[in-house]
Amino acid sequence: MKKLRLLYTIICAAGIALTSVSCTDYLDKAPGSDIDPVDPYKNYINFQGFMEEAYNCIPGLASTAGFHGCWNYGEDEYWQPSETRMLTNAIDQGNYWAWNTVQYSPFHTGHGGTTKEDRNDKGCLWGNCWYGIYKVNLGLNNLNLLTDATQEEKNIIAGQLYFFRAFFHFQIMQYWGGIPYIDFLIPSDAVFNYPRLSYQECADKVAADFQKAADLLPVDWDKTTVGKQTLGKNKFRTNKIMALAFLGKNYLYAGSPLMNKVSGGDANYNKEYCKKAAEALGQALKLCKESGLYELADFDHYMDIFYTYAQGNKLPGMKEVIFYENPSNTSWVWNQVADYRPTCLIGSGIKVYPTANYVDYFGMANGKPIKDITKKDADSGYDPEYPFKNRDPRFYELFIYDGVKCVKAGAKVDGPEVQYASLYTGGKYRTATSSKDCFTGYLLKKFCDPYRNDFDDNGIRHMAIRVNLGMIRLADVYLMYAESVAQGYGDFKASSSAYKLPAVDAVNIVRNRAHVENIAAEYLTSMDGFMSELRRERAVELAFEGHRFNDLRRWLLIDKAPYTQKTAVYFDRAADQKDDDRYDNPKNNHVLNLREETLITRQFTEKHYWFPFLRDDVQMYPEFYQNPGWE
Repeated sequence: MKKLRLLYTIICAAGIALTSVSCTDYLDKAPGSDIDPVDPYKNYINFQGFMEEAYNCIPGLASTAGFHGCWNYGEDEYWQPSETRMLTNAIDQGNYWAWNTVQYSPFHTGHGGTTKEDRNDKGCLWGNCWYGIYKVNLGLNNLNLLTDATQEEKNIIAGQLYFFRAFFHFQIMQYWGGIPYIDFLIPSDAVFNYPRLSYQECADKVAADFQKAADLLPVDWDKTTVGKQTLGKNKFRTNKIMALAFLGKNYLYAGSPLMNKVSGGDANYNKEYCKKAAEALGQALKLCKESGLYELADFDHYMDIFYTYAQGNKLPGMKEVIFYENPSNTSWVWNQVADYRPTCLIGSGIKVYPTANYVDYFGMANGKPIKDITKKDADSGYDPEYPFKNRDPRFYELFIYDGVKCVKAGAKVDGPEVQYASLYTGGKYRTATSSKDCFTGYLLKKFCDPYRNDFDDNGIRHMAIRVNLGMIRLADVYLMYAESVAQGYGDFKASSSAYKLPAVDAVNIVRNRAHVENIAAEYLTSMDGFMSELRRERAVELAFEGHRFNDLRRWLLIDKAPYTQKTAVYFDRAADQKDDDRYDNPKNNHVLNLREETLITRQFTEKHYWFPFLRDDVQMYPEFYQNPGWE
């Protein structure tokens, strides 16, 4: 066991996370606990127990040990600027080094200095992924010891191991780029000089492992002999659809402009990688349809995808979420939901609000985008004097805007300025505590009960809220498929060979679920027009789920205007509207003097496309070099 510990230490030493994973005595034997080295691997039950630690290493973005779930780094959220412990604030300043230093970051152990032994520390993406790679390579190295098992059992164990090896590498690659691909158990006497590979070289190795996983894993564990032993409890087990979805995502990323450029190509999509992505994602969609295992949620239950309220320990997601973040930690909920509301509703919390520029992506119900929120547009029907009218239905589901009811027990609050969202210029939601109250003009309710406040239900509604972020859900698969097909085959009317669904129809399936009309004809005259609407659809449908930062980066847009700006909206309430009417149907509220103002313009350069490796990591050997601009 000491030898195993040494192997782990070698992995930690490779940039591989001495700073974020504690090389503890985890693998040391306790007195009297001598175990035959074969025992963890000799039969299915024992080996599956060994596998549990790989599942335990799935990172958590929302459910961090530090309570404040800071996981959106695009132009989508604006955190309380006086609070310097948030990674988003550091990124806004261009300080990517902070991924390993600020208190609230999902990339390192962070809050309280917790270690790998703490099951609730699921924010450590960097350390957990490297440890997970070691763990699955140890399992693969001992796969030959699984002798007391059926072929089905052997396939399922091997499939899980290959899945996680690919998964953990891919999680790191998304943020740091090409890395050494560790697909073997490192010898104890090894000289660690494994070079960084290009992004696409890594992606090829990730793809090979995901493909092996897809070939070995079942579609539905409940329908296997193995799975019948845990019937109804297999929701989180890796399966063929998960492997294909991540295989497609991996190929799409490899084919995206950023990854193609840094791998020696040009700043355009790589068609061959996109074709591979389209086929994998098409297979996933085909299996979803055939099996019924995953389905788009009905829009009447749309918010059940993102949180559950008063349903015990039931996880959100319906049948739409394919792969979840680690679900083990729910202790963060008190502060996380408190963060979404101004101090006149909830006194505690570090405040975060959706940016006005991001809310602008939520166009009209007729499917048309809003070109300029300050100008009337006869084509889309948008009117700046009635900015909340006839919007994309997801706008009403996700956001609290001026006049929306926020407290049921009106007798417990100081008048309608508290009971109803006073988000106009000078409204109480924006002025009660200037350092904390709503900076942007909107509140988010995607992950938070709309009546979360200090007044209803004795102020403990948070106790009934359960949030668990989906890392991939079916709507995302449809949109990735559409992008892959369009860019791979050069035609948004094309389909994959695996699934005869035109790219444009895949986007419309997602829009139509939300009762939004199809992409308008004027955006279907060129690839640029189609891509503008596809990118907007990803912004809307996947809002605040942790995708935007990576999307902007892989599209080579994160340092380009207007994506560098975070804005607030300001307006006056029109005097011709009675308060009762305003609060009765806020969608029709009349406002005047609507404008947007910039809160921050992020000064990003080319180096901000990748996180830096820690300085100690890149000084270990020349082949492990720093990302450009961070030397």
